[in-house]
Amino acid sequence: MRPTLFEKIALGLSGITALTIGASILFVPHAFYATYGITLGDDANLLSELRAPGAGLAGFGLLMLLGIWRQAALPVSMAAALTVFIAFPVGRLVGLIADGMPSGKVIGALVVELILAALCLAAFRRRLWQRAPGLSAAQPAR
Repeated sequence: MRPTLFEKIALGLSGITALTIGASILFVPHAFYATYGITLGDDANLLSELRAPGAGLAGFGLLMLLGIWRQAALPVSMAAALTVFIAFPVGRLVGLIADGMPSGKVIGALVVELILAALCLAAFRRRLWQRAPGLSAAQPAR
């Protein structure tokens, strides 16, 4: 189950994006959110609530990148990339409906996330419809 070049590119772009954004939120949240015009202040509770998912996003980014080099990690890497880059735009679209139009920079992030979601769907489409090895409808789960 070796990744194709297209799959490696999708995982690479997704992984680098998730790792960079997650690490920025984790280590420099004030600077990261300032790029969106958001001022955070010094509320330790808010910063903790932002840093925790930032660490998770960075971890998912590393997992996406791992699938490029470790064949055994490829299915999990693909699932991570699809989950992150489909869930983020869904969350932003819910916010757009519930809260109104965000800034142009947030819309720009939405566009990038949609592009990465489309790239991952296109890259992994062949594998998404394959049955997992060793599974069939005739075999009961153990």
